[in-house]
Amino acid sequence: MQTGRRAWLCELSTVDSAFLLAGALTAALYFDASSADESEIRTLGDALYRRANWQWAQNQGDTVTHGWKPESGFLNYRWEGYDEALLLYVLGLGSPTHPLPESSYAAWAATYRWEHCYGQEYLYAGPLFTHQLSHVWIDFRGIRDAFMRDKGIDYFENSRRATYVQQQYAIDNPLGFKDYGHHCWGITASEGPGPDSIKINGIERQFFDYVGRGVPYGPDDGTLAPWALVASLPFAPEIVLPALDYCVHQAKLTEFNSYGFKASFNPSHPGAPGNPYGWWVSPWHFGLNQGPIILMIENYRTGLLWQLTRKCQCIVDGLRRAGFTGGWL
Repeated sequence: MQTGRRAWLCELSTVDSAFLLAGALTAALYFDASSADESEIRTLGDALYRRANWQWAQNQGDTVTHGWKPESGFLNYRWEGYDEALLLYVLGLGSPTHPLPESSYAAWAATYRWEHCYGQEYLYAGPLFTHQLSHVWIDFRGIRDAFMRDKGIDYFENSRRATYVQQQYAIDNPLGFKDYGHHCWGITASEGPGPDSIKINGIERQFFDYVGRGVPYGPDDGTLAPWALVASLPFAPEIVLPALDYCVHQAKLTEFNSYGFKASFNPSHPGAPGNPYGWWVSPWHFGLNQGPIILMIENYRTGLLWQLTRKCQCIVDGLRRAGFTGGWL
């Protein structure tokens, strides 16, 4: 963070860059005073965004690649299927310098999967976080692209439905994991207690490390992520708040922590001997989890980030180029 240089041998991630740029643009909108410091924030935020070359990140394909490494070039994967790249495409389409073509958004949306699960019809993505992260910055209430106009809902309603699918999956608990239910749910890409295999109540259970856990098709090893509950607060507070109450007062997931919830927990896994919970709890906090907690609580309380980014011309332009109409647009 001091130099901006590459960490370890990581890739240049297109979606993580989108999160960074969305944060920079939002900060530039928030710090609107005429002082030299706040003027510099606005100048730097705008400059960072203008430098991003979204066309390069396509690597001559229809959709955007996941990233690039100097040793091997572009990664083989592309952003396809509904996921957190909604924000990436909006920012790319709205760029005043190196914009994505409108055809790239159409190519991405062409890979969507509309499904019926647990009484809900919705645009499918398995991990809960994929229904949240773009919504941290953009207010999708009442605005629709061509796909959502055809379905008669918006992306905010879609995330509400996905949140209810998560709860109903936990109530149904098809794999029989401990404590799943009305107030204990939240399956997303997260760290876990594995790799491990333990026989519990006569059943051989496989536990994973970090994987893209999802609903309803898995993988699911009993690991839940309380941060993903909080990030669904704006969509369905009526079921999120009771679940958070369970995490705090019954599961006591904040009792031994200085910074709120740990990354994940698994009531079906006993954890290391002597751990104070009686089940496995991640030893870690991750910034990628903590950010959405704070920001989505604020969106639930006041809508502050949504109010700011409604005034961001590049986001407005990106939404319109993606075909969004209606509502606050």
